[in-house]
Amino acid sequence: MIWHITKREIYDNLNSLRFALTAILLLALMLTNAVIHLREHPARMQAYHNATAEAVKKLEARSTSFYRLAIEGPGHLYKAHSPLRFCAEGDEVFLPTYIRGVNYYSDIANVRPIWRLSYPHETPNIYNIRPDFTTLDWVFIISYVLSFVAILFTFDSVSGELERGTLRLTLANPIPRHTVLIGKFLGAFISINIPFAIAVLMNLLLISTSDAVQLNVESWGRLGILSVITILYTCFFIALGILVSAAARESGVSLVVLLLIWASFVVFMPNTLASIGSRMAVPMTHIESWEQGFRLSNEVRAAYQKKYGDAQTKPPVHIIAEYIAKDAKQSERNNDIHLHQQITQGKQARAITRISPAAIVQHLFESFAGTGLERHLQFIENAKRYAREYRDFVIDTDRADPMSLHAIGVPEGMSQKPVSPETIPKFKDTLSLSRDFNAAAMDLFLLVLFLVVLLAGAFLAFIRVEV
Repeated sequence: MIWHITKREIYDNLNSLRFALTAILLLALMLTNAVIHLREHPARMQAYHNATAEAVKKLEARSTSFYRLAIEGPGHLYKAHSPLRFCAEGDEVFLPTYIRGVNYYSDIANVRPIWRLSYPHETPNIYNIRPDFTTLDWVFIISYVLSFVAILFTFDSVSGELERGTLRLTLANPIPRHTVLIGKFLGAFISINIPFAIAVLMNLLLISTSDAVQLNVESWGRLGILSVITILYTCFFIALGILVSAAARESGVSLVVLLLIWASFVVFMPNTLASIGSRMAVPMTHIESWEQGFRLSNEVRAAYQKKYGDAQTKPPVHIIAEYIAKDAKQSERNNDIHLHQQITQGKQARAITRISPAAIVQHLFESFAGTGLERHLQFIENAKRYAREYRDFVIDTDRADPMSLHAIGVPEGMSQKPVSPETIPKFKDTLSLSRDFNAAAMDLFLLVLFLVVLLAGAFLAFIRVEV
């Protein structure tokens, strides 16, 4: 009996104008998304490969001088681009694509500073870090268009039959109400996903058959996860539509209420609440962070000048190396504090938007597509791990030379032997699916919780409908 009701719902939807318009709109949007990605992705990948190749070339050129390797460091560390960026553009335009290895600020005892990690500040406006729903990616199509389509297919699912009197005839038969409800739900779900599935398949067909984009096994696995998230999100709005349709009893009232709820969940909450949340934890500006780092460096230099500046002879190289290391450590700690403030601002803005299912889906798509804030945090973690590995390499290489005084940062206190370019560790940015699951666990739980609550509400509302 469930399948009979489901087929009737599908037949009614397939013969409606809204189904035809939905199919055309989704197909057009998905094809446009594929064309844009195929045009932009090769340029991004080429720029990334050129930048990383140049960074490796410069790093290997420093191998003739071990002192240069220790002082100048590995240079810039670049973030790899995700092949699934067409699924979620995220806030990539607001996030840096690299981390600098710099050695600026004041010198001590006429010795150059040691390199340290520095994080570029590329956000055009620190108050504007809200999720971006204006890019034509999968998140935009699903969050805006597919949720709107779900409302159009369900706003009259109960109220329309009440007005036509067909629901009375259906329930006059010995059919349990939950059977009718399940049939209506499945009918709407299948009707919506037929045009969406066709549009997605055409999108992936264009992208996967192109030589410009290489989708490996992990990428296809991530696409499967994104499909499950899409199903949960679609079911949320189908349940919402049935709930309001059963409670309103009139199609016109149901449509107005659903449009107001949709506008609040999808348009208003993600943007407004994120903006409010970001203003509650505004970090110091890039200039303020730079001035703070310059002041800390001058304090170390002043302490050295006060103790050894008037000495007739130069202090031992180990003393100079100690002050140089302290200068680099304080500078990097200051950079970490500034970075932590920016991350805290972003996480707080994201947390407050979790009452919106559209924002939750945005976060989930960014996590599993390899874009956005969580992806950037993985990149930073990879860069910090590599920085520790590089420093350990410098220390271990210097200790292996019995002729060295082991004073890192001082030319005469370090090994004078050249280093083989093959032994220098190279930076490689990678993604971790397990880390993505950990970051997305809360959002997944909330999305499922919202869906369960709405399904229960729709069931109770339909059970109490008087025909």
